[in-house]
Amino acid sequence: MAENHTTATDKTVPYSTGDSKITETTIAELREIAARYPEARSALLPMLHLVQSVEGRVTPEGIEACADLLGLTGAEVSAVATFYTMYKRRPVGDYHVGVCTNTLCAVMGGDLIFERLKQHLDVGNDETTEDGKVTLEHLECNAACDYAPVMMVNWEFFDDMTPETATQLVDDLRAGTEVKSPRGATICTWREAERVLAGFPDGRADEGPTGGKATLAGLRLARERNWSAPNGSETPKEG
Repeated sequence: MAENHTTATDKTVPYSTGDSKITETTIAELREIAARYPEARSALLPMLHLVQSVEGRVTPEGIEACADLLGLTGAEVSAVATFYTMYKRRPVGDYHVGVCTNTLCAVMGGDLIFERLKQHLDVGNDETTEDGKVTLEHLECNAACDYAPVMMVNWEFFDDMTPETATQLVDDLRAGTEVKSPRGATICTWREAERVLAGFPDGRADEGPTGGKATLAGLRLARERNWSAPNGSETPKEG
């Protein structure tokens, strides 16, 4: 059962698999990213995303490639890669499924969803299914509390989830069924999403709605009741 799985930190991660997929094309694209910034080292974050799009994680070879191009040490790049949770040191499946378990989502059912998915997929936190399709992780606040409980697949939102809709979602992903975010694009693979985060658009930025009823509720009420924000010139009333 899932609760018997060891955590990600308990598993040995090989320093290098010896089969790096970083090619001269990748190096050229890393240089292209670095050239976008007045200070080349500012490009490190999108460069690491590109490494993940090629390698499926941040590998030692990817760290060294970034360090060489930016004039940094491997330790400096590793410090960044291990600080942000979006950078993975273990291979990620085709679909990174994140379940928000922060306060509001947890109260609204996020904890139940996460536990159901661990059992359904037979994985623990930050582990990948045996078929390599789904990596499950509990996430901190996704800044979408008006849609709690919220999940994300490759950083696209799925709102007002339940244990039942969550299990159906991962089943569809594993079966190869086309899945669309209710507030975003059709779900691509994690590596494809990482390439977009590296700054190589896939032409789908405007696909799907971006705001829903919950997000726009305040605007609707303001219009109905003729509310407006202070313009800065009004004198506050004394209490």
